[in-house]
Amino acid sequence: MLFLDELPEFSRHVLEVLRQPLETGEIHLARASHERRYPANFQLVAAMNPCPCGHLGDPRTRCQCSQSQIQRYQARLSGPLLDRIDLQVEVPALPPEQLTAQTQGESSAAVRERVLAARERQYQRGALNSHLSGKALEAACALDAEERAWLADVLEKLKLSARAYHRVLRVALTLADLEGAPKPTQPHFIEAIGYRQLDRLLKGQ
Repeated sequence: MLFLDELPEFSRHVLEVLRQPLETGEIHLARASHERRYPANFQLVAAMNPCPCGHLGDPRTRCQCSQSQIQRYQARLSGPLLDRIDLQVEVPALPPEQLTAQTQGESSAAVRERVLAARERQYQRGALNSHLSGKALEAACALDAEERAWLADVLEKLKLSARAYHRVLRVALTLADLEGAPKPTQPHFIEAIGYRQLDRLLKGQ
């Protein structure tokens, strides 16, 4: 696992170099007459503020950044890099009363059982969803004509790329696996698309 905190603070060149290993699980180096490939199968986890001061959208503290500062900050992340990040989730600041509240959520043991069951479904399918080829992914999702038309319309409105489309399919299929559903349905696709928040933010959606 590779964790990058304050993601936009890394140089653009460093971030763009991540694109190849995220896509192929390998680092490919070619220098003159020499060529080497190294395994680099890792999970990327990254965090960033919504703006340079960190308070954009915070109801308790006013953001001090100008619109141009916010745009320049967010533009440090390229579209091709974001295409390769499956889950893009906003984590808003929580009010003190919610932070200190004692709530009882689902136990880690219960979540673990659901994850193990989902992985077993994927192994029975032939591979983990992240390793499925495009053809195998399409077959597992088994979209009918109506679902394809609806999904194509949504992707066009959100201006998502072909690579983002396949990321949506993988996430939707995983959501279905976690529920034990035979195939992803429209609610799974809606949730999967909802996890592409930075795509929509940077494209003005």
